[in-house]
Amino acid sequence: MKIYSLTGKSGTGKSYQAVNLCKQLNIESIIDDGLFICRNKVAAGISAKRQPSKIRAVKTALFWTDEHRDSVMEAINRIKPSSLLVLGTSDEMVDKILARLELGKPIKRIYIEDITTEEDRKEANKQRMELGKHVIPVPTFQIKKQFSGYFMSPMRIFKDFGHGRDLSEKSVVRPSFSYMGEYNISEKVMSDIVDCVSDELKTVAEVNKVLMVKEHMNLDEEITLTAIVDMKYGGSLVENAKQFQQTILDRVQEMTAFHVSRVDIDIRDVIKEEVKEQ
Repeated sequence: MKIYSLTGKSGTGKSYQAVNLCKQLNIESIIDDGLFICRNKVAAGISAKRQPSKIRAVKTALFWTDEHRDSVMEAINRIKPSSLLVLGTSDEMVDKILARLELGKPIKRIYIEDITTEEDRKEANKQRMELGKHVIPVPTFQIKKQFSGYFMSPMRIFKDFGHGRDLSEKSVVRPSFSYMGEYNISEKVMSDIVDCVSDELKTVAEVNKVLMVKEHMNLDEEITLTAIVDMKYGGSLVENAKQFQQTILDRVQEMTAFHVSRVDIDIRDVIKEEVKEQ
């Protein structure tokens, strides 16, 4: 396996540049902040950006615990990527990661200054320091559960790589240890979203109540929703309820960034609208 390294100070845009660099050099996989990413998918690991403190984040990035290290080593040995790019804030950090994962030395060390301008690095640092934005070089759906409630946006970048246009997707998140604090949302907000969906679809007579339950599985956080409703008479009740269910799921995830594991529709009554006499 060919090993490359990308080194740069924190907040200089390493994760942002990693996907494009891999495409240019035909590198198959990435080690970044505790994650093993292969072929645009998270294959193993825990993101350092989801840790509750900066100290824990550094330890996670260095695969401090045996369980974390072993899971990533097993994935690397199972997938056997032909090449790997390891990101770090210094050559020393990269070497520690490689030693911890029992991998060899890099055949090429790349520095962020080699592939970006000073203006690029200043802008990356501004996004980090002023706005709390961190980039993870995978599509949003790959890490949605780990970062439920912490997403800022997906990021799609068009680039030309010799054989036509290519679309790389990255995810922008606000880490758990961000100075901006936690992101919480109330049942009232969920109820308002469900009300808006019912107005949009015109198949629900009344939304009586919306219940929300937050669940934590290790570092993953997700919510389940139950909408207690009266449906309008007419058409297929089952199909109307399914459409209502799916639209709630889509709208909540778009508007709140929370990962919704399940939406239940509890139909209490079917209302037949009265025809007004002329």
